[in-house]
Amino acid sequence: MVVDNVKITVIGGRGGDGCVSFRREKFVPRGGPDGGRGGDGGSVYAVGVNNIRLLKKLRENPLIKGEPGQPGKSRKQQGKNAKDKFIQIPCGTRILNLQTGEVFEIMSESDGPVLLARGGKGGRGNFEFRSPTNQAPRFAEKGKPGQQNQYLLQLLLIADVGLIGLPNAGKSSLLNALTNAGAKTANYPFTTLEPNLGTLDSFIIADIPGLIEGASCGKGLGIQFLKHIERTRLLIHCLACDSPHPEKDYQIVKKELLAYNSKLMHIPELIVYTKADLINEKDRLKNRLYVSIIDDSSINKLKAQIEKRLKALTTYKKNTKNQSLQTANKQDTQKIKPHQPQDKKPV
Repeated sequence: MVVDNVKITVIGGRGGDGCVSFRREKFVPRGGPDGGRGGDGGSVYAVGVNNIRLLKKLRENPLIKGEPGQPGKSRKQQGKNAKDKFIQIPCGTRILNLQTGEVFEIMSESDGPVLLARGGKGGRGNFEFRSPTNQAPRFAEKGKPGQQNQYLLQLLLIADVGLIGLPNAGKSSLLNALTNAGAKTANYPFTTLEPNLGTLDSFIIADIPGLIEGASCGKGLGIQFLKHIERTRLLIHCLACDSPHPEKDYQIVKKELLAYNSKLMHIPELIVYTKADLINEKDRLKNRLYVSIIDDSSINKLKAQIEKRLKALTTYKKNTKNQSLQTANKQDTQKIKPHQPQDKKPV
């Protein structure tokens, strides 16, 4: 089971206490204070890893503490600083600080670590409290506690294509036919209880559990998994041919998408009629894409359509980016006025 929502509490390591010590050495009758400073506590960071099941470990252990710093020692020796702790979370995780509202995202393993809680500073030893009026301080400073923060970790699957539709629309079977993902399939609704992933060439396809009318109000599995298609570049809307009203099914799902997030309406989509083997060819509508998992030619056509659409979207994105850069460079060039040489006065 993929866990995609976890609340965790992160506490930075406490700083080590300062030391109260006096120099005791032969022939040094008045050695004075020599207590050292405590070491700093360890901070806690989050790093991305390509493993979507890592949040399950954090749900079982939601309290994460940094290592404490070592206390100071005599002879002005500072305590050892604690090592920082790095927790692994799946790439594509959104990190929400529940106290400040700050949001961070780790999209890939190359993204730098995100600081979750800073460790506390070590306390000063009595050596640092000496003064002309207090030459033998018999106290030291306690180490500072580390930061304590609460976070909500939300896994948003990084998929190129999302399969959506009503329950029992053949999404999981289609995913298996396209990618050999091995997702569970059965002839009853809500077979898929969590998102399934598969790979087609270099593209990732996500099978989203089925939606029903009223899902935005909490019916069925609700809309808890729709966040996984926010980052998809293409939606494949699956309509079952054995449904009495496929067009009505399409409108139901679109309505639920709109209720969840209106931005999903702008993602390009491809409408696919699944279970095409259940109807006669003469009953099929023109200019529609019909697919059956027992018909290899229809699966190959769908694969070609997916690759074509994704490559077109990639090219469009690159062209748009280049045009934006050219426009920005042109504007910068217009701001720079050419140097006008001044007329030299005769000497």
